Amino acid sequence: MDILTYTDARKQLKAVMDRAIHDREETVVTRSGQEAVVIVGKAEWDAIQTTLHLLTSPANAARLRAAITELEAGQGCAVDAADLL
Repeated sequence: MDILTYTDARKQLKAVMDRAIHDREETVVTRSGQEAVVIVGKAEWDAIQTTLHLLTSPANAARLRAAITELEAGQGCAVDAADLL
């Protein structure tokens, strides 16, 4: 994770955005006397939002954790996402 001042982020904006998209690297932009912001790529942001949505329901979160545990124990099977459509 990079941490840049507002001035430096502005000077390097294209590179900051390219790293967010291509390297999936977030950048914290600090601002004098104000709350910092984080720059992330849209795909990464969408994935974060989806994860938060899926974990909002306690029952769904429990099912997801159980599925992860099952996969880690070697009991799951791979499914092609195209087969789900």
